[in-house]
Amino acid sequence: MKFRDWAQQIIYRIIDPVVHKLVKVGITPNIVTTTGLFFNIVSAVILIYGGIYGEKNDFSYIGWAGGVILFAGLFDMLDGQVARIGKMSSSFGALYDSVLDRYSELIVFLGICSYMMAQGYVVGFIIAFIALVGSLMVSYVRARAEGLGIECKVGFMQRPERVVLTAIGALGCGVSSFFIHEESVLNPIYIFEAALLIIAIFSNITAFTRLAHCRKVMNL
Repeated sequence: MKFRDWAQQIIYRIIDPVVHKLVKVGITPNIVTTTGLFFNIVSAVILIYGGIYGEKNDFSYIGWAGGVILFAGLFDMLDGQVARIGKMSSSFGALYDSVLDRYSELIVFLGICSYMMAQGYVVGFIIAFIALVGSLMVSYVRARAEGLGIECKVGFMQRPERVVLTAIGALGCGVSSFFIHEESVLNPIYIFEAALLIIAIFSNITAFTRLAHCRKVMNL
């Protein structure tokens, strides 16, 4: 079993009691999915506000946004479990989940790019934009391949990994700012940029890996 699958099963065991309660009170998977989108919008608003009104070395906004992103990520797992355990799976629900996931990711990266530009971190903005492109292409290649009847789930940097890395990078940036002095050569923003750089590199590698996988399946 892959580490990703093992970790997923552990998380499922933790959240299943919550899932059963949600099903019991009549919460639908689409409500859970929409709630996740709402919290991702909140994280973007925090970043945009922090970029415009925050002080240059105040990374608390990034830290708070990271916490919200991580919390919102739980809803990505909750909606699927609610659908399975509550026997509420549907084709539209799967489509709705995928569409809102894309909106969530775009909105979060809007917040990140806005913060980077407003605070003058041009390199950080470029890295975030490349990460956004890679993230979209990972999803697009899979969707296009499945439209052609090819299963395409290969590659490392899928949405759960991207969400966790973004959140951890943001949290690390926010928390470390309380311990790193302004005159230190290690700017806390580097922690966030490093996480985004990993996403930028490996999401694009994943997109091309999926493209190569499709080429192999098509025997070209």
